[in-house]
Amino acid sequence: MRRITTIGFDADDTLWHNERFFRITQAQFAALLADYTDEETLLARLLEAEKRNLGQYGFGIKGFVLSMIETAIEVTEERVPASVIAQLLAAGQEMLHHPIELLPHAEAAISALAPSHRLVLITKGDLLDQERKLAQSGLGEMFDAVEIVSNKTPPVYAEIFARHGDGPEAALMVGNSMRSDVVAPILAGGWGVHVPHGLEWEIEWAEVPDTHPRFRAIAHLGLLPELVGWIDDS
Repeated sequence: MRRITTIGFDADDTLWHNERFFRITQAQFAALLADYTDEETLLARLLEAEKRNLGQYGFGIKGFVLSMIETAIEVTEERVPASVIAQLLAAGQEMLHHPIELLPHAEAAISALAPSHRLVLITKGDLLDQERKLAQSGLGEMFDAVEIVSNKTPPVYAEIFARHGDGPEAALMVGNSMRSDVVAPILAGGWGVHVPHGLEWEIEWAEVPDTHPRFRAIAHLGLLPELVGWIDDS
């Protein structure tokens, strides 16, 4: 009998690129506000706004754009030109329409594991945007379930893995975020597998649980089927 019966996959920066589009927009943001403050100060203020606003706007592009506008108003002491606000809105629209580019080994790993395990896509962010990206990815039909949540916490994982599997003890979550995709499912009682992307949002940072028996790290998704097989057989 397998130890792992359900595998959860993160979406953004695990299956397809995402954070790099935020970085591009942040650079545009800094250029637009260069006459008012330096880039380091501006991005620090933006991060503070994003943290403040998570409880109201949640994760995703729309909340990011609103936080940029709020920061622009603050750093210009309410003197930000309407043309700058318009360009920030346009940048957000562009982010919402960027094409999906799968990360290496994503499709192959899902195809290899689908016949033997229940696969659940677990992602957070704006509902319409996440549905768009999943549809464009071509991976949707491979998942047994899709969960788009407001946040990834241990209770959320426990509920999802109980509803779509045999509980968190028989579940594994894989993703690029140490905080949301690794630490949280481990605290729920499952396994957490970290697949680094290279670009990390500061809000998703967490200490690496490298001494925990249910923590693993792999260099890329191509190594996931072998790891799952090893856990199942151990």
